[in-house]
Amino acid sequence: MAQAKVIMAVAGAAAVLASLSMFTVSETQKVIRFRLGEIVQSDYTPGIYFQVPFLNNVKKFDGRILTLESRPERFLTSEKKNVIVDSFVKWRVKDVAKYYTTVAGDVIQANIRLDQIVKDAMRSEFSKRTIRELVSSERSQIRDVLSSAASPVAEQLGIQIVDVRVMRIDLPSEVSSSVYRRMEAERARVARDFRSRGAEAAERIRADADRQREVILADAYRDSELKRGEGEAAAADIYAQSYGKNKEFFSLYRSLSAYRAAIHEDDTLVLEPDSEFFRYFKKSTGK
Repeated sequence: MAQAKVIMAVAGAAAVLASLSMFTVSETQKVIRFRLGEIVQSDYTPGIYFQVPFLNNVKKFDGRILTLESRPERFLTSEKKNVIVDSFVKWRVKDVAKYYTTVAGDVIQANIRLDQIVKDAMRSEFSKRTIRELVSSERSQIRDVLSSAASPVAEQLGIQIVDVRVMRIDLPSEVSSSVYRRMEAERARVARDFRSRGAEAAERIRADADRQREVILADAYRDSELKRGEGEAAAADIYAQSYGKNKEFFSLYRSLSAYRAAIHEDDTLVLEPDSEFFRYFKKSTGK
């Protein structure tokens, strides 16, 4: 009986010793192994590892991407105007040994240090830009500049910056109204300039159209007068030729045309009976 208890005690002690001699590393973890408080290894890949109990100890840290959500803060632009910027940072542990020695592996301390680094980069970058550039420029360009500026400093903490995003850029209430008024005045000035240039172009087009109209009418009148003169000359020539061929017939034809134009139904003409107008109503002479 006593021997069985001893065997069980030895087995239990062996199991405890074996558990203390082994540790596992998952894909989401960064691990440091110490020997009497000194870092001896930190580049572990996922798997099972052994250590010397009581001589070695292990600390595990989260190796996944973490998020730093900064509180909105004011920054000065190149115009010495305040803007309120709301941003966040995505980061992960890159060098776990450096991460442990600089911030003791504390996520809160790492976020505090990283927040200072990123805000220093924002302060430097925003001081080079105007409000209009910050509002109108692409966020991806600002992100790349901030990431490039903050990454070298963050790497000194063993941290890799994955992404820096500016979610919103607002103007303080005391600045917004004056900026909006200036923007409205600028837009109104541009609109007036466009209207004045449009009115000037309209007057120029209208004047040119009026000039072309007068030229067209004058040319048409000139051409019509030329055609009318040519027609009258041709008619006079035809009349002259016709008159020369048969003067008596031409006189009769002209008289008949005059009768047709002058005499209508219910018309009364007061003329002398021997008037030349009625010469063809008289008795024929036989000629």
